[in-house]
Amino acid sequence: MKKRKVISAIVLLFITASLNCAPAVDDQAAKNKAVVVQTIDVLNTREYEKLDQFYAQDFKRYCQATPEAKVESLNDFKALLSEWDQQFPDAVYELHLIAAEGDLVAFYMTYSGTQEGQMGPFPPTGKKMSLECAGFNRLENGKIVETWVTWDNLAALTELGHFPPPSAEADK
Repeated sequence: MKKRKVISAIVLLFITASLNCAPAVDDQAAKNKAVVVQTIDVLNTREYEKLDQFYAQDFKRYCQATPEAKVESLNDFKALLSEWDQQFPDAVYELHLIAAEGDLVAFYMTYSGTQEGQMGPFPPTGKKMSLECAGFNRLENGKIVETWVTWDNLAALTELGHFPPPSAEADK
C-alpha cells in the first residue's frame, strides 16, 4: 500500500511538472512572435538603429530570390535595407500571418512600394508593386539569428513593367 502511494505521488508530481512546462513553451512562442512583429514596425518606420534590439550581430539571411544579396551580419542587413529604401522609398511591410513553434517563427506578409530607384539592371519605372513574401525566423535568446525568406521575382518584375523583357514584346 505504501509503495502504491509513493508511485501515485511520483506520477502526480510528474504530471504537475509536465503541465507547468507547457505554458513556458507557449510563453516563449508568444515572446518570439512579439519580437518578429516589433521588427516589422521598425522596418516600416525605418528606424534601423533599433534593429540591434531584435537581431543578433551575426544575423544571417537566406533568400533564393536574391542570392547576390549576401547577408552575414546585422550590418549587412541594414545596408541591404538602405539599398531597398533607395529603390522603393515608400515601401510598407504588412504582416498577414504569423505562427511560432520552438525557436522558429513563420510569417506571411506583403511588401508594397513604388520603384523610384535603380534595382540591379532594372531602371526606375515609377510603378507600384505589391509582393507577397513568406519565410521563417529562428531566434536565440530573444533575438533573430537567421531568416529564410522567399518571394516571386517574376511577379514583381511583371508588376513593375520589367517583364516580359522589351525584346520579347518587340518580337510580337
